Amino acid sequence: MSLVRRNMLLVLLLLPFSSALAESERKVMGWVEDVVIEPPGFNMEAKLDSGALTSSLHATNIERFKKDGEEWVRFTVHNGDGSRSKLLEKPLYRDVLIKRHGADSQRRPVVRLAFCLAGQSHEAQFSLTDRSNFIYPVLLGRRFLGDVALIDSRDRHLTTGSCQDQEEYEEEPEGDSRTESEPEDA
Repeated sequence: MSLVRRNMLLVLLLLPFSSALAESERKVMGWVEDVVIEPPGFNMEAKLDSGALTSSLHATNIERFKKDGEEWVRFTVHNGDGSRSKLLEKPLYRDVLIKRHGADSQRRPVVRLAFCLAGQSHEAQFSLTDRSNFIYPVLLGRRFLGDVALIDSRDRHLTTGSCQDQEEYEEEPEGDSRTESEPEDA
């Protein structure tokens, strides 16, 4: 048997074990976990939602603008209890069309944000929208969760590992917040 054929056979034999290995690297997490958005270091509760593809972050004063010929997004992010806020500017990663039950579809800007979950730093795509009518300001979707978490739908806050709530911010004045008529997803 040639070396190439032997290596191909070895790869084919080990392929089924690669998904088992990937699953073992994922952590069991509750359907709600704490995250720290970096920057500004705000601690928030996040709903882990296998029904959503893209993660979402509560933001207000969302404004698109051009910077050096590129599309950017300026938005205000709020800490978990809404007592502090920080104005952020990020490059626009893409737009997403959100299909809503009983309402028109909505186009939202998506940015990449760093955050800490279960003591580990991550980066993911977040659509920006006013989630003030929802219980949880952060929603983590399948695009992020697929490689990181197995969700235990019976419990909340199952992870260990500390994410420091740094609360390094420059307080921004509260402006008019836009309220959307979306069905409550808690």
